[in-house]
Amino acid sequence: MTRPAPPQYVDLQVNGYMGVDLNADDLSAEQLHAACGHLRGDGVAGILATVVTAGLADMAARLARIASYRREDALAREVIWGVHIEGPFISPVPGYVGAHPPEHVRAADLDAMRRLLDAADGLTRLVTLAPERDAGLAVTRFLAGQGILVSAGHCDPSLDQLRAALDAGLSMFTHLGNGCPMTLPRHDNVIQRVLSLSDRLTIMFIADGVHVPYPALRNYLRVALGDRALVVTDAISAAGLGPGRYTIGSQVVQVGDDLVARAPDASHLMGSTGTMPRMARGLAAEVGLSAREVRRLTSTNPGRVLGPA
Repeated sequence: MTRPAPPQYVDLQVNGYMGVDLNADDLSAEQLHAACGHLRGDGVAGILATVVTAGLADMAARLARIASYRREDALAREVIWGVHIEGPFISPVPGYVGAHPPEHVRAADLDAMRRLLDAADGLTRLVTLAPERDAGLAVTRFLAGQGILVSAGHCDPSLDQLRAALDAGLSMFTHLGNGCPMTLPRHDNVIQRVLSLSDRLTIMFIADGVHVPYPALRNYLRVALGDRALVVTDAISAAGLGPGRYTIGSQVVQVGDDLVARAPDASHLMGSTGTMPRMARGLAAEVGLSAREVRRLTSTNPGRVLGPA
């Protein structure tokens, strides 16, 4: 019998796992427990359960459901170190909005943010938003003042807007190289702006070889590798499974024989089917990182960023 891997990985962006959609409106306590068991079996010490853009009432209900089930389940408390709220305060521009339903995207406002935080019952550790959608950076300042990590993502801020957001409490960038159009200006684009500030930003990468091809990831990590880079899976319910139709909340995802999760019309990616062990293998075999560097990206750095629960 194969023994489970010892817990080591820390994943700040998990939307679902092994057939369980954490954004499902009919998520059950048993499903959450099962997902946590599969994560632990894959050597994951802790995650941030990620709730993505939807109607505000739906997002609040999903956050409250996860918080409620976690209170009653010892394994869920061990594995779910908090929640990551990704959206709805992101860019509505095609490409930058990514797989988030544009009809539910909205400008940042304090009342809506407080409603989501209240629903999560103190579990919110990370919020992804677009700095250019946060007027006066009021929400960024508020979250940072609460000790909640603020990450830019699905956004196209200018260099000046990024610098101002950093001064207001922004500290991270969500899945660089994704949440942006396939075609960008060759020099002045959000990827280059973020990399130019890599001494001030902790940058997250989806290291599945699909969201960022390995040669590009190798180049990005030459700039960002160190204490200011980390890997997330952006796993959805298809993670660890094969081809088929899956969901993220109310949205349908099609996974092909190549194990890539796409919208049904194949127009864009929709999360990842990758697991942390698979990404660790890719970082070693395809990017050429040492075991120490892989551990730093998948365990040490995300654990340090989160700090004590």
